[in-house]
Amino acid sequence: MINPFRILHVFPSFEVGGAQRRVVNQINAQTGNFTHSVFAMDGCYEALSLIKDIGPIPEMPAALDKMGVLSSVKACRQLLKDFGPDLLVTYNWGSVEWALANRFLRVCPTIQIQDGFGKEEQHRELTRRRLVRSFAYRGCDAVIVPSRTLEKVARESWHLRADKLHYVPNGIDIGRFICPPDRGLMKKLDLTNDDRIIGTVAGLRPEKNITRLINAFGQIAGLYQDAKLVIVGSGSEELALKAHADQLGLAKRIVFTGAMANPETIIPTFEVFALSSDTEQMPLSVIEAMACGLPIVSTDVGDIRQMVCKENQRFIHGRDDRSLVKSLSAMLERRDNGLRIGPSNQQKAKKDYSVKAMVDQYEALFWQAVRDFKI
Repeated sequence: MINPFRILHVFPSFEVGGAQRRVVNQINAQTGNFTHSVFAMDGCYEALSLIKDIGPIPEMPAALDKMGVLSSVKACRQLLKDFGPDLLVTYNWGSVEWALANRFLRVCPTIQIQDGFGKEEQHRELTRRRLVRSFAYRGCDAVIVPSRTLEKVARESWHLRADKLHYVPNGIDIGRFICPPDRGLMKKLDLTNDDRIIGTVAGLRPEKNITRLINAFGQIAGLYQDAKLVIVGSGSEELALKAHADQLGLAKRIVFTGAMANPETIIPTFEVFALSSDTEQMPLSVIEAMACGLPIVSTDVGDIRQMVCKENQRFIHGRDDRSLVKSLSAMLERRDNGLRIGPSNQQKAKKDYSVKAMVDQYEALFWQAVRDFKI
């Protein structure tokens, strides 16, 4: 039997987020002759709990302090040589030092996966980062993006060759999200069948702009007394968001669940799924909500408008409180909107966003990178 290829995934942080959950789906699929190890630059391995069988974390420091570009690249180079994987997969800006460390005299092939941008670049790329990305990513064997929006950025801003750039849409286990609400969880969260729940699943970070969603809910809460807002996720903004909800007098109508390993237990309780982000590309949470048969209300960012069914697209617009209020009001005022849109979204999720299709494409690119490197 051929020994499995060892893949080292390097993340800025392995917190529970969209990119991390996608990798968990890949690993849990247990296809291909691969073994997977994960290294988190900040020492956070929260998402490891979602993996069925990952094996030991690489023998590396719990975290790697960024000591300036040259020093960080040197430290990453040494760690890469010590671990000696067959393939290095790096994620987003926070792990760019690893792509730079393997740019010349390469230890193994490198694949860069770019999921999007943080709060500092929600409107445009920082010049220094754009230049570094262009240099680092052009030395990779492949660069993978999950959205057409990012594909255009990679082509026009980073000047990547067409044969190195690959669009692979995100995918999930659709069947896992076609399920009834968890009544026990609803009771625990003080939710009832009579509640009209607007829900979101997001990291509580500035670029997700949950404040915008809370403000929008505040503007319609008086009109729809049976409406509640459920916010699933954790992050640096959690305390500030709870304080903001309290200041608006909405504390009893907004439920913060914290991070949830199994979002399929809560999303089916929603009537509407809402996203208020300043920047996104192809969020897994939107696919999960579509799989649950929900209508989507969102700011018009990334590929979200193209992700949803045609009937849903008019509810994806703007990037301000007013647009969100308008779309949420339309959904709550006319229940038939959601009842018509939800099943169409579910069908589109089944057709376009299966985990198998995603894993097959990723693994084909992994194999190609390893084979080409050994030739």
